[in-house]
Amino acid sequence: MNSMEKTREFLKTIGLPDGDAYDLPASAKRFADGGQYRFEVPGIQGPKVMQALLEAMESYGLYLHRVTQTQGIMRLTDQEIASMVELAHKWKTDLILAIGPRATTDTSASVHTEEGVRMGYRLRGQEQIVRAVEDVKRAARLGCRGFLVYDEGCLWLLNKMREAGEIPADCHFKVSAHAGHGNPCSAKLLESIGADSINPVRDIQLQMLAAMRQAVECPIDIHTENPKSTGGFIRHYEVPDMIRVAAPIYLKTGGSVAATHSWDSTEEDAGKRAKQCFLVKRMIDEYYPDAVWSPKGSLL
Repeated sequence: MNSMEKTREFLKTIGLPDGDAYDLPASAKRFADGGQYRFEVPGIQGPKVMQALLEAMESYGLYLHRVTQTQGIMRLTDQEIASMVELAHKWKTDLILAIGPRATTDTSASVHTEEGVRMGYRLRGQEQIVRAVEDVKRAARLGCRGFLVYDEGCLWLLNKMREAGEIPADCHFKVSAHAGHGNPCSAKLLESIGADSINPVRDIQLQMLAAMRQAVECPIDIHTENPKSTGGFIRHYEVPDMIRVAAPIYLKTGGSVAATHSWDSTEEDAGKRAKQCFLVKRMIDEYYPDAVWSPKGSLL
């Protein structure tokens, strides 16, 4: 047995896949309601656009399980947050709000350089950690329970605070694709420090996604399409296989309508995002009609 074979054998002994799953095995894992997939629309930055999105989804005969805001909680007024929480309750969908402090909004020169950009949206200094927690506490007071996390240390702390009762026990933490994770070991680590769902890098391939699914129990969030700023690719034909190998999965759809991650979507954009969900649903119905869509109102 050579060195690489020994490495693969060790990975198996600790419950991890010994490589990418090129055989694309079907996942037997499911949401608690028995569903394999749910729809999520990201980049919805305020209540007016959120309402337009939910109405447009209904016009296509569709429903959402997640609406995700990406600009940051600190960019919203209390009234805007309360209105988005109210819309989420009315339309029986989860609301995920992004933690606001991040390297790109801090006084970092490095993050704007060619090499420094690799730090992503991670936090610089303990004061930024404290401020990130304040973002979560504020939104939680206003009724939000879903949070988009960009920093692994912040995730670890928020999980500790959740366990200690410092923030509500039913808070849900979703790790962003901007954290840059794309392998089973990273996914396992994130789950172990509190991740309730994990969004891998946007260009993760099916065999990599299948291997990641073998490593974790929590839902995986996968972009079915992307803004121009993160590749611009549209993966609708891959969605049936994404569901089959990675269930339970959130299908993040509508991103190609935007130019960037924090694009300030208009009400017209919201209608275009809903159309993208309809096009993805057509792919599922055509090529994987037996796939189980979680019922409306099956939430966190």
